[in-house]
Amino acid sequence: MAHIDDYETQKSNLGYIQTAMDEPMLEREHELSLARRWRDKHDEKALHELVSSYTRLVISMASKFRNYGLPMGDLIQEGNIGLMQAANRFDPEREVRFSTYAQWWIRAAIQDYVLRNWSIVRTGTTAAQKSLFFNLRRLRSKIERENESEGLADDDRKRIAKKLNVKVSEVETMEGRLSGTDNSLNTRIGENGEDEWQSLLTDENPNPEDVVTAMKDSETRSRWLKKALGTLDSREQQIIRERHLNNNDVVTLEDLGKELGISKERVRQIEARAMGKLKSSLTAQGNVPAFL
Repeated sequence: MAHIDDYETQKSNLGYIQTAMDEPMLEREHELSLARRWRDKHDEKALHELVSSYTRLVISMASKFRNYGLPMGDLIQEGNIGLMQAANRFDPEREVRFSTYAQWWIRAAIQDYVLRNWSIVRTGTTAAQKSLFFNLRRLRSKIERENESEGLADDDRKRIAKKLNVKVSEVETMEGRLSGTDNSLNTRIGENGEDEWQSLLTDENPNPEDVVTAMKDSETRSRWLKKALGTLDSREQQIIRERHLNNNDVVTLEDLGKELGISKERVRQIEARAMGKLKSSLTAQGNVPAFL
């Protein structure tokens, strides 16, 4: 749904547009002279004249994005930012008209604004996804006219995916996003509007009671394991920690043997003996970890 400005905003926008359209067009040589004065001398008057003369280009570009439901004034201001970026980067020696060069910057600035503000849900991140966002409606309308029907068939989605170099699943997802709108979680529902939409959402996280219980159980198990490890000698503790309590990669029997100066088979024997001690100690305390 397109954004509708109030009367005062519409009046202000119209005045700005009329002023921009009244700005004189620049002759090629004068345009290049202004660009050089800004580049070489940072002449702000030259910059102002150059930018003002092409504000009409911003308005024209912004009007192409007015159906995305965003304020026209904001689209124009974002386009002006792109115009300023173009003026800062323009090289008058490249034999290219400033209007041709500035179009890309203006369009990019407006598109970035649309993507940031069209929805609270992030819409497109890659260049292909951005292309899909801005071209899907046009391609869908074209295909519907050709087929004299509404909606897209699977072959139509494959056709669009191939043309825009994206996956069919991405076309389907974007199609759903463009056909829907963002809704507040505080939207009232029910016959009398007594409930909010968020009240029907399921919280899959554990409740506070379960969290506290799990924390208590974890503390108890840690205390039992610490006590059980105390029954082992230093070498046995090292082997158990490296082989079963290491959060990183598990150390192999061979590597431990080299570190301790014993054979791999001897490490295995010590590990088996230590595991037996741990199991006995923990069983006596009423808890046996899964690795035993």
